[in-house]
Amino acid sequence: MFTRVKSAVANFMGGVMDGGANVDQSASDLPLKFPYMRPEFLGLSSDEIECSADHIARPILILKETKRLPWATGYAEVINAGKSALNEDQACCEVLVVRKRPGGSSTPSKTPTTKRQGLVFHYWALFDGHAGSGAAVMASKLLHHHIVEQLQSVFEVLRNHDVLPPTVFAASLHGAAGAPGSPCTPPPQRFFIEKKIQHESLVIGAIENAFKEMDAQIEREKQVYDITGGCTALCVVYLLGKLYVGNAGDSRAIILRDGQVLPMSTEFTPESERQRLQFLGFMQPHLLGGEFTHLEFPRRVQRKEVGKKMLYRDFTMNGWAYKTIQDEDLRFPLVYGEGKKARVMATIGVTRGLGDHDLKVHDSNIYIKPFLSCCPEVIVYNLNQYEHGADDVLVMGTDGLWDVLSNKEVNESVSTFLANCDPDDLHRYTMAAQDLVMRARGVLRDRGWRITNDRLGSGDDISCYIIPLMYGNRQP
Repeated sequence: MFTRVKSAVANFMGGVMDGGANVDQSASDLPLKFPYMRPEFLGLSSDEIECSADHIARPILILKETKRLPWATGYAEVINAGKSALNEDQACCEVLVVRKRPGGSSTPSKTPTTKRQGLVFHYWALFDGHAGSGAAVMASKLLHHHIVEQLQSVFEVLRNHDVLPPTVFAASLHGAAGAPGSPCTPPPQRFFIEKKIQHESLVIGAIENAFKEMDAQIEREKQVYDITGGCTALCVVYLLGKLYVGNAGDSRAIILRDGQVLPMSTEFTPESERQRLQFLGFMQPHLLGGEFTHLEFPRRVQRKEVGKKMLYRDFTMNGWAYKTIQDEDLRFPLVYGEGKKARVMATIGVTRGLGDHDLKVHDSNIYIKPFLSCCPEVIVYNLNQYEHGADDVLVMGTDGLWDVLSNKEVNESVSTFLANCDPDDLHRYTMAAQDLVMRARGVLRDRGWRITNDRLGSGDDISCYIIPLMYGNRQP
């Protein structure tokens, strides 16, 4: 097994599949769930899609029509420098309406004429695929529908802003207005403590459950469709005056407001989730296949060190301590490596996302999916608490952007660019996104792609939204 793990480490530490997984991608006899394509809002023809996959020129793709996306949102993307044949990033942007049908059922709609009859929400999302684009393409087509379905179940509660969500909702599902437990009924007098749940918690729960349902659908339909790999997922939902940023993976969202940076997501990596992973390995050691240890050491333990004391840390620890090395400590660490080279089971560099149900440790029968979570972290930003200007924006990007540019550098780049544009020019956000992607990609020189100060540019796929927040203040 050590030979197999060593081979896996060699592949991934070399950056062959940065953040992804080196799995067998042989042709499947199953049909595709969805054909490969670039985001619909780019409006690319088949020939244009083919031309965009040039790993030498790496053309930056932007919107052909500024009005194609809501709020004058800017978008830009570029393919990788040869890491994979296709751009495995995907993106989606929609304006949807959740409305109640006669008879009590609800259905999603994209028709503007239905807005007065339901709840309108705006949706932006990025999906960073690995080991194939199948999961990313599928999630880009379907995740927002799962969010709509989840919001339908709390439609009446969300529409009634003045009353807190009822603890027991069953009666209101079947009874008429005014029935016990319905949103229109004053809560009965209680003689015990009861939590007061806010409306935004229901939206957070809807997004969390939508991710879970999306992941379950990928698992089910892999039996009948060819759905390759997995993907990270970063989405933003604007509903009832608030932005909900849901993230599962290592993409990132930040708000730039009055020259300051407000982080709106957390990257989930083997390092940031070390304790969760170690705890799972400790509680369910069979998942380690007898080949891995849940403990972390500063380096690989050698056989000659058995019986000696070495630094280690367990799931209960942020610091380090010494332990006497035993034979089982010779197993490969569950979490190994640092920074972008950190891996779970020497295989994958992200710990949350969608898909990856068939992912195994190289040349073994040990599944990695039990250690991967599809649950997003959802952070809420109340747009109504601030009056945003034309230069206040939300920046969303896949890890190809953030690998080479810090939050500070992105803030300086975007703020400087927008300050030099006409505030009334709706195309400014698309141009700012293009400029940002160009800064991360860099220029091709003799020693590869280079950015400012001759640093190495991003060789990964890069996708980026720049969303002006002032339009949120103008929504009814």
